[in-house]
Amino acid sequence: MTDPSRILLIRPSALGDVCRTAPVLVSLRRRFPNAHIDWLVQEEFAGAIEAHPDLNGVIRFPRKAFAGWWRHPKTAVAVRDWLRDLRRQRYDMVVDCQGLLRSGLFAHATGAARRIGYANARELGWLGLNERHRIPRQMHAVDRMLGLIEAAGVPPIGEMRLHAGEGDVADARALTGDAPYWVIAPTSRWPGKQWPDARYRELVERLLEDESVNRVVLVGSTSERDQCPQTLALAGDRDDVIDLLGKTSVGALLGVIEGAGLVIANDSAALHMAVGCGKPIVALFGPTDVSLVGPFGQDAQVLQHLDGDTKFDHKDFRYGASLMNRITVDEVFDFALRTANQDGATRDASVKAHEKVRSA
Repeated sequence: MTDPSRILLIRPSALGDVCRTAPVLVSLRRRFPNAHIDWLVQEEFAGAIEAHPDLNGVIRFPRKAFAGWWRHPKTAVAVRDWLRDLRRQRYDMVVDCQGLLRSGLFAHATGAARRIGYANARELGWLGLNERHRIPRQMHAVDRMLGLIEAAGVPPIGEMRLHAGEGDVADARALTGDAPYWVIAPTSRWPGKQWPDARYRELVERLLEDESVNRVVLVGSTSERDQCPQTLALAGDRDDVIDLLGKTSVGALLGVIEGAGLVIANDSAALHMAVGCGKPIVALFGPTDVSLVGPFGQDAQVLQHLDGDTKFDHKDFRYGASLMNRITVDEVFDFALRTANQDGATRDASVKAHEKVRSA
């Protein structure tokens, strides 16, 4: 079989999932070093991957602009034109790592000779594919994607590294300055994954009073600001707390995290960005299964209190909150200091061991 000359990787969303799809890109590049490789991604998330050295181009999917296209003739025409442009790219091979009806439609629209994806894709997403592989769902999200491309004949490489663009790094430094800082991401898309705001505030105050860190940078999206008013209030009271919630692009957020000494976060996109930047992390988990969606290769950096009756249902707010409330300020504080004081070799050992297994 002739090697493809033009490849499209489809992983439009969500931001955390986009970040942890980087190993698929790396694997494709190592297998097909001379191919032109594009990535189809939701346009607001492009900053997370567009500076990656193994990527040639980004196909931006304007999801918000296309919303409700069936109700608006002009929007429907725009969608049709966008799909036609996708076909004009003349891809030889497409890899659908999303596994949904929409991503399957994108794969089909390319007309590529090889349209690879999951035989057990949700929402009948497999209909747009002509090369289907049944990969078990009970695997870590990264391992499942690597299993997909391995089944398609591409040796898997578990390299998570993300790369911020020069402009994004410059924007980040303009916001944070040059002094050392830690990043805290006190929000999450789902309420059941959120550690209490009052505890984040207490944690920040204790870290700064202990002089464990010079400054703390708070990150998140504009829509999440109402999740942490007490913590954000610290930024108005003191110069060593910087409020960046809703004040960065995705690329600049990546640049901010890339410059951090340590990242403390709920189960959120910021956490997976930190993994991709090789940063020491403290991950606070409640009603989600770490073995499936945790920080790749860094289970030891997760604080989570489970019992024999635990269920993984992040959409059940009350139950999720009860699990998150089991995590105390004392243990996060102590865990963060221990993590920050580890040398790089010790901290990265589990990640490198995992990558070695996947690369074998």
